[in-house]
Amino acid sequence: MELSLLTRVDATTWRAEPHGTMHVPAIIYGDEELIRGMDDKVLEQAMNVAMLPGIVTASYAMPDAHWGYGFPIGGVAAFDPAQGGVISAGGVGFEISCGVRTLLTGLPVADILRLQKPLADSLYRDIPAGLGSRSTISLDTAEMDAMLLGGARWAVERGLGDMHDLQRIEEGGTMQGAKPEFVSAHAKERQHREMGTLGSGNHYLEVQAVEEIFDPIVAQAFGLVQDQAIVTIHCGSRGLGHQIGTEFLKEMLTSAKDAGITLPDRELACAPISSEVGQRYLGAMRAAINCAFANREILSHYARRVFRHFFSECDLRLLFDVSHNTCKVETHDVDGKERELFVHRKGATRALGPGHKSLPEVLRPIGQPVLIGGSMGTGSYVLVGTATSEAKSFSSACHGAGRALSRHAALHRWSGRMIVDDLAGAGVLIRSPSLRGVAEEAPGAYKDVDAVVRASEQAGLARRVARLRPLICIKG
Repeated sequence: MELSLLTRVDATTWRAEPHGTMHVPAIIYGDEELIRGMDDKVLEQAMNVAMLPGIVTASYAMPDAHWGYGFPIGGVAAFDPAQGGVISAGGVGFEISCGVRTLLTGLPVADILRLQKPLADSLYRDIPAGLGSRSTISLDTAEMDAMLLGGARWAVERGLGDMHDLQRIEEGGTMQGAKPEFVSAHAKERQHREMGTLGSGNHYLEVQAVEEIFDPIVAQAFGLVQDQAIVTIHCGSRGLGHQIGTEFLKEMLTSAKDAGITLPDRELACAPISSEVGQRYLGAMRAAINCAFANREILSHYARRVFRHFFSECDLRLLFDVSHNTCKVETHDVDGKERELFVHRKGATRALGPGHKSLPEVLRPIGQPVLIGGSMGTGSYVLVGTATSEAKSFSSACHGAGRALSRHAALHRWSGRMIVDDLAGAGVLIRSPSLRGVAEEAPGAYKDVDAVVRASEQAGLARRVARLRPLICIKG
């Protein structure tokens, strides 16, 4: 990115002042090296978002930001319905409620390494992964609607999850305001056999080692112990969410025109929050959030079953589950006044600080766990939300390392077999139905997750708690 286009506010804050039809500035977080490495399209998209009606304070991009559809991936923007604010399907993303959950094994890494290969093989056999992966769970019309209303609680009530998990999932595992009737028959059909599946792309189930502790007090509160193993699951609402996004993006092109909204980019198709289209999208999107909650709960159930086969006393206790492709109604302080806003986070994680009333009581004094995925060959992180993040980014932080190369470019540079063999030599076992998919997700195709996380901490978005090292990766 050309730095001359930005004003440097501090070491990790960069600002493009409002000009033309921008209502607010665009603010990008990252150190100089990260900003230089970003595509110019990130700034262009962040400024385009700043042109949308009803946007409040600023259009933000996180340190892992890269070019996306309409909004940059890593984009955050809040809209006020009282000021004609809009909702944009592109500001949520196609994989609605794609998110991460981390489970504690309580097992020393040595126990995992002793059984690493059979454990990897069993997880791969029991966790449906890959493009078009199918589950043994088949939902009829009534059960589909029940799942879209109930989320993780639906899975628990059907013996596919643990009741104790619900207090450790945002929204208690059930997003209120879901409207299954606004989800198309085609979207539901796509999800008919996809519950409890990882899917493809950058989705995964990883067994990880807690490699380094940065904040011993918070780590102890979270149950993170150095040289113990954890399990992290990254996936979302699968075909249902993608179909909802596809359908409403087309519809929002018309609704934006009907509302007299001039779009700087047709990919920013949107609808006034108060409009009929806007309300239908909110109902459908919330149903997709519940789908993702249920999906990750079922995947946890499968993982627990495998771990109990090898380690009879292991129960995989949930640390937290949080989404990073959503639009949530939240109350935020803006210029000294509390306002109810519709906060879009696309490839960005909610990062609530200590004392926030939306956190479960057990976590409220500490702050929200912020779960950051790196790449399958490098590392991941657990962060904690800070008190400063609300003023910085509507309580948002990065969600991963962020791509440095496109999937197409990665395919030209690496082979899947080479990556699998190289990582095995480094002690990381990869299991995937697609060597092409492995090549697309090559560790070198991602930014330096350590740099991204350091920048997030320096910017005051979230604070480092622990670094995680991969041991086993089940990759879609």
